[in-house]
Amino acid sequence: QVQLVESGGGLVQTGGSLRLSCAASGSSFSTYVMGWYRQAPGKQRELVAFITSGGRTNYADSAKGRFSISRDNAKNTVTLQMNSLKPEDTAVYYCKAAAAISLWYTSDDYWGQGTQVTVSS
Repeated sequence: QVQLVESGGGLVQTGGSLRLSCAASGSSFSTYVMGWYRQAPGKQRELVAFITSGGRTNYADSAKGRFSISRDNAKNTVTLQMNSLKPEDTAVYYCKAAAAISLWYTSDDYWGQGTQVTVSS
């Protein structure tokens, strides 16, 4: 079992930065694919970025060049650094874990509770 707890959301002005963290429980953290999704009001949940156990990263087009995902396997954490934030980045951000890249888009086993990010214009 993996439990995920997000932190670091909040209110920021356009152009500002926020750093989201996800702390994971479980002994197999280093083998999991970890990442972030977000869901804005009235919209579907969408991928923001993920990072594989080997450190390969993947970003949504909306995140490329502004967001950076990283992981610390010693601390069982994954971090999303968000820069140059825009009002359209406003959403609840969810941390997700999957046991393998083949499961990333199909597994719903491991989600955090979400953290609110609000970007004011």
